[in-house]
Amino acid sequence: MRRSRMTDIDSAPRRDDRPRGDQGPSDDRDVARIDAAVPATQSADSPAPRYGAHEAPQRPSIRSQNGAPVLVKATPPFSVRTAQLLWILSFAVGGFATVYFFVVRKKLLPEIADAAKKAAAGRDATTYAAAADIVFWVVFAVIVAALFAQIMLLVSFMARRPQVRWWQLVTFLFQAALVVMSPKWVALGTQGEIMQPILAAQAALVLLALLFSVLPGAIAWSARRHDIRRGPEITGSPDL
Repeated sequence: MRRSRMTDIDSAPRRDDRPRGDQGPSDDRDVARIDAAVPATQSADSPAPRYGAHEAPQRPSIRSQNGAPVLVKATPPFSVRTAQLLWILSFAVGGFATVYFFVVRKKLLPEIADAAKKAAAGRDATTYAAAADIVFWVVFAVIVAALFAQIMLLVSFMARRPQVRWWQLVTFLFQAALVVMSPKWVALGTQGEIMQPILAAQAALVLLALLFSVLPGAIAWSARRHDIRRGPEITGSPDL
């Protein structure tokens, strides 16, 4: 009797061993939930999966427009380039004046001695000759020193050194004083009369260079001290 009951229990079909079609409605709902939880395999052209009502976040880029600062050599603005050109022209005129003043030295010394004799009479000829020689070399040294100082100041100006314009203005004042005083001491005689127009032309070029160097574009260029680029390179430069 007990064996027959155990045989009946073993021979009874189990729930998990039944075919899929013979399972009840509860099993069908379980299978449907499992199928819904497992997404279908996506192809390469299928869109990104959606998580709830929002799309998947984009992967951040490894490139940034806000790159590290890089020192570049940008072209100076038009005002700075014009000022530089005017300075160079003034150097050429000043060099010509220096060479010409040295070449006509022997012809200028008697004229300078006569001017010294008119200013202080009663001395011997040797004293007037020595005074003329001293006046000539002092004026020559002033012309050469102003020329070399302006060359060095132009180099400092193009390197954007601070307070350079004030020193350039000082050299211009020396040149203006030399132009005013030249008819009395050096621009004498036929050979010396040309000295004043040459010195005046040099001073005029220096004044124009100073005016161009104080335009807004030149002031902003000097205040930056360095040209720094961030991100992609940008060609071109501000004008004036």
